[in-house]
Amino acid sequence: MWEALDDFYWTYQSLIHAIGVNGILALSVYVVLAVGQLSLGQAAFMGVGAYTGALLTVKFGTPFAVSMVAAAAVPALLALVVGGPTLRLTGVYLAIATIGLGEITHIVFLNWDYAGGALGLSGIPERGGVWAIYGTLAALLVGFTLVARSRVGRAMEAMREDEAAAGVMGVNLPRYRMTALVVSAAMAGIAGCLSAHVSSFIGPGEYGFESAVRILSYALLGGIGSPVAPVLGAAILTLLPEVLRPLADFRLMVNGLIIVLAVLFMPRGILPWRIARTG
Repeated sequence: MWEALDDFYWTYQSLIHAIGVNGILALSVYVVLAVGQLSLGQAAFMGVGAYTGALLTVKFGTPFAVSMVAAAAVPALLALVVGGPTLRLTGVYLAIATIGLGEITHIVFLNWDYAGGALGLSGIPERGGVWAIYGTLAALLVGFTLVARSRVGRAMEAMREDEAAAGVMGVNLPRYRMTALVVSAAMAGIAGCLSAHVSSFIGPGEYGFESAVRILSYALLGGIGSPVAPVLGAAILTLLPEVLRPLADFRLMVNGLIIVLAVLFMPRGILPWRIARTG
């Protein structure tokens, strides 16, 4: 039995890693959507975390735990810097601003010779693996479930439903927005670091606009009623191309059609249920 499981893992390890990493990314976008903000900066923060963690490991030989902490801290600091001016915007304007952030980081990675430039950074030692990825995902799910059941969760839901009313009720809107963006950035950075250390290669093309939209689609498909919903959406969208592989050239079209139908007929996602509040 264990031999069969071992063979299964080695056959599908890239897919198994991708599901876990994408689950963390789905939670990173869930945080900002949960307070009624639309940000497309998760791919940029993921890239910053990936390059930070990978450079520390490759160039300085730092322990993996140190690289992980730095990969969370640097995107979080970047979010603090850009959060002031961008969080004054709402809706599509905030989305456009964060797309701009993604393009700036893409250009920096592309022209940063120390980090490999356009050729990317290779030779990243394998660290963490499936236990680090899914351990992180499980810890985040438990943490966000507890938050969703608390007063903080009620405040976040109030902001999402009616921001003006939430402000009148005493919710500190700027603080919640900034906290959500910083936490989202840190999580995306962790996902980037984990991904870099299981794939052994990163390149500037991995963290562009297409990646930002893909990360957003996880939450759109799964829903944001609970932390589990976007993770489920990430798992489905990661598995779908593999399931549709027999369709060859038509699989991308079918993949897109399924997403469109899900958004049209299930606007709250495939898992719309909300977690009961306790406080």
